Amino acid sequence: MVTPEVPSIRSLPRTLQADALTPAALEAVHDQTMTVLEKVGVGVGEEAMCEALAEAGADVDIPTKRVRFPASMVERALEQSPRTYTLAARIPDFDLLVDGQHSYLAVDGCAAEILDHETGERRASTKEDLAKAMRLADALPEIGILWQPMAARDVPRRSQSLHELHAQFTNSGKHVQMMTAVTPEVARGVVEIARVVAGGSDSLRKRPILSAFECSLSPLMYESGALEAAQVYAEAGVPCGFVVMPISCATGPATAAGTLVQSNAEVLAGITTLQALVPGAATFYGSCATVMDLRSGAAACGGPEDLYLQMASAQLARHYGVPSAIGTFATGSKSPDWQAGLENGLSGFASLLAGADLMCGAGLLFGARVYSLAEMVLDAEIFNLLHYMTDASAMSLSDSIAEVIESVGPGGHYLSDRHTLANMRRQWMPKLFDRLSWEDWESAGNPGPMDAATERVQSLLNTHEPPPLEDGVEDEILRIIEAFERGDGGKEDE
Repeated sequence: MVTPEVPSIRSLPRTLQADALTPAALEAVHDQTMTVLEKVGVGVGEEAMCEALAEAGADVDIPTKRVRFPASMVERALEQSPRTYTLAARIPDFDLLVDGQHSYLAVDGCAAEILDHETGERRASTKEDLAKAMRLADALPEIGILWQPMAARDVPRRSQSLHELHAQFTNSGKHVQMMTAVTPEVARGVVEIARVVAGGSDSLRKRPILSAFECSLSPLMYESGALEAAQVYAEAGVPCGFVVMPISCATGPATAAGTLVQSNAEVLAGITTLQALVPGAATFYGSCATVMDLRSGAAACGGPEDLYLQMASAQLARHYGVPSAIGTFATGSKSPDWQAGLENGLSGFASLLAGADLMCGAGLLFGARVYSLAEMVLDAEIFNLLHYMTDASAMSLSDSIAEVIESVGPGGHYLSDRHTLANMRRQWMPKLFDRLSWEDWESAGNPGPMDAATERVQSLLNTHEPPPLEDGVEDEILRIIEAFERGDGGKEDE
């Protein structure tokens, strides 16, 4: 196996931190969440799941498939959930330790459309588009986790998730995450592919090169099959989290605080269910909550409510001792422009301060409905900037600064000073942001960040070769997909 010639994955060390919730507010959110879980409960799609949760201690109304969770059951589940685990990768150098001390950048979104970087056209996304996005993400050291940022809309709907997984594994050696497998049947197909790539069931369990998550159906529902799919993942040793996507005023309460309580209840319901079924399973707390724009009725994305929900959700995850995956870079802008830069810059900083383990959303536009490869590299630039901010060595005071300043003295300069020569290359150097002189900028044709981003996208796509799969592995993946499409559950016809 060939290791890709790219730097190790960058993470943001946990050197800065801020809380959105005061201790009293945190306690109030928790208490109201427990009230919702105990008195209102969550709708569960499958009767068998209801029966299993009843046996585990939940208060279940079978006819309505309503499950209410006592606080003691939730607390036990949180105690069973591990805080630290490794998200392994095909290339071990790309393994990610989730330990509460680092923040990693993830592409995500499952957008239905792509903004073509070559033509500027907005169109339906394809499997080939996804393959290009994965190859680009593989080349960027800022990107740590790859889950399908766009849908492969040109493949059979039944096997779409498996085709997307094929595009992910064949175009990257980094950790892969799934979110479109929402039935146990599809989840089993996903796990079968992951086992082939990992080298068997035991290898996958020891080194989970795949993780997954299931989404709630706000308010307070889990789609039929979603929790069963989570169980399939957990039993295979694949970390599986729960991500909520309520929209205030539509599928969540009108206030950000109200949406936070509901979101918290939905996530904890998922975690509690999984721990009841597979005690000790690796899981995570996910939130991509936002608000509705009252003028259009669409998800707003990128506003101050999003920043609050990001930070508060990550704080709750820290409070519960569960890793977090926080929707971060999903700007509401329709192009990689000033608005996108402002919203994603603030969003990235908010998730950093809040201590998010996974910062999700690099490359998304229009509130996660459109994907852009150019935006992906621009968001990587933002992450790179944040990485420098948190790099303790860059801000080190190990030198005797007073002596350096004394040696130069009043009216001198540092241009040729020995300290300058030793340290000047530690300065942050952007790959895309413009720092040309005005004259050079004009001579270059007045380029903007989009021009630089498009050029970098094309350059990386032209030059980067992802690490190949082991001989015969891709053929086996395609066999599994074909068998699934025939309807025989991944087994060849006799």
